[in-house]
Amino acid sequence: MAEATEIDNERLTMGRFLTEIADEFGESCAIRFNREDISYIELQSRSRALAKALVAAGVVKGARVAVQMANRPEWAVASFATGLIGAVLVPINTFATSEERDYILRHSDASLLIVQPQLLKHRYLESLLTDHPSICEVPAGQLYLNALPQLRRVVCLEAGQGTVADYDSFIEAGATVPDAIIDEMSSEMHPMDDCCIIYTSGTTSNPKGVLHAHRAPVLQGHRFAELVLFTTEDRLYTSYPFFWTAGMAMSLMAPLAKGTKLILQEVFNPEEALLAIEQEKVTCIHAWPHQHKALGEHPSCKERDLTSLVKLDAFSALKPYAGIKDDNYGVHGSAYGLTETFTIASMTKADADASIREKTTGLPLYGNIFRIVDPDSGERLPQGKEGEITLKGLSFMRGYYKRLPEDYLDDDGFFHTQDGGFIDDDGYLHWTGRISSMIKTGGANVSPLEIENAAGKMPELRVGLPVGISHPIMGQVIVLCALKTAGADTDEARVRAFLKQHLAAYKLPKCVLFFKEDELSFTGSAKIQVGPLREAAIARLKSENITIDDHNYGSA
Repeated sequence: MAEATEIDNERLTMGRFLTEIADEFGESCAIRFNREDISYIELQSRSRALAKALVAAGVVKGARVAVQMANRPEWAVASFATGLIGAVLVPINTFATSEERDYILRHSDASLLIVQPQLLKHRYLESLLTDHPSICEVPAGQLYLNALPQLRRVVCLEAGQGTVADYDSFIEAGATVPDAIIDEMSSEMHPMDDCCIIYTSGTTSNPKGVLHAHRAPVLQGHRFAELVLFTTEDRLYTSYPFFWTAGMAMSLMAPLAKGTKLILQEVFNPEEALLAIEQEKVTCIHAWPHQHKALGEHPSCKERDLTSLVKLDAFSALKPYAGIKDDNYGVHGSAYGLTETFTIASMTKADADASIREKTTGLPLYGNIFRIVDPDSGERLPQGKEGEITLKGLSFMRGYYKRLPEDYLDDDGFFHTQDGGFIDDDGYLHWTGRISSMIKTGGANVSPLEIENAAGKMPELRVGLPVGISHPIMGQVIVLCALKTAGADTDEARVRAFLKQHLAAYKLPKCVLFFKEDELSFTGSAKIQVGPLREAAIARLKSENITIDDHNYGSA
């Protein structure tokens, strides 16, 4: 596989990237959102305006600026604005509960939050003010919350409330900041300066803050652009959320790097997505497998002209409607990466031979080093031998925020991924599955311990242990295996309703199975053994002919 072109390190900052794409693509459309076209020049102008507003509000290099919003132009603007002045972007998952939001704000030391008021049933501003009413009781800039000790300002994309500034007024307040100040601040950015903290579920109940330098998103954006074959003629529809590294690198930075037009919708809706794909003559789609399935099965799909689609994954249910018969393009499953590496650490080009894309996760990208080791001893294993994937490289994180590096790096500086795999004789990496108990569902990593802790708060449950069960579309689905408290009367609906109060929607178990104690296996320390528990759950799903998200386990 040909390596993505390496570029001068000095160019790998968010500010320089923004200047380059504005100079190269000018008045071409960068983003289309809500029937509005935003050119590359306009994206630069809006980003500089927000950067000036942040400076006027006292944001300095290194200050953390949190954003809680869906895929919309303001998200892109915030990422570039913070990058221009050296502030650190802290994206908050739009599915986050209020507890998760507060943890991220506090742990990241966020001093300013930009939030959209609502999205579907989520009332972000209302929730924030309900939990912290004093935000409305003090003048702007004089906010002092024991729960969020670094937070000084809140900005809302629409009308403000109390001392919460509305976005337009906040921007206007920065108009007096000289443009030269932004230029000078941007010129002092180094590729290894802090750029963003991405929060991801880990093996503990609290998410980990993955701190990345400027080099990571810019380098990975350029790499993705070449590997997925973007051009100025492409029009990309994406449902990948920008608050995760895959969305930011693959679906924001990559299309912008090549002058590709980006089609955004805040919420994935199959009917509306199909309409946008037809009207905008979309050539490429970035969506999860279950979303491709929803598009292909929607009644309106057959009525749409989808022949503009030329870059579709091999698995996509839209291929017949696009008139694509051969497997000449594919991205999903042909790469390996982590939040810690800002997505891809190895990958094949999207037009590589199907046999390579289907059987491997690509060659290591330039600057990345892989080692396969024995997961117990840490001893390096020979080529072709399966073990734990360890790595380090150019896009590897600066570190876990507020964690000691010796807690997660070995003596040689390698990161142990808890993923299994091997490297073949041709140098291709093969990912073989998770060594750890992490559940990966619909593209998201979910900590089993977080679900277990939430289930532990329900009086009717003695214990609730989640297991990941293989699913052809979601990768894995979450099944909660529960023991009732003696004499308790509860059912699946009640358990899910309870967990809904404590967990984000994508972390909710798809199914709840109740077991008796004599049906389970225990360790010598009286802990339930997860391996046998998963097997018992699979057996129950089969015997009871249970269907989860259109997949029937009884017939599998």
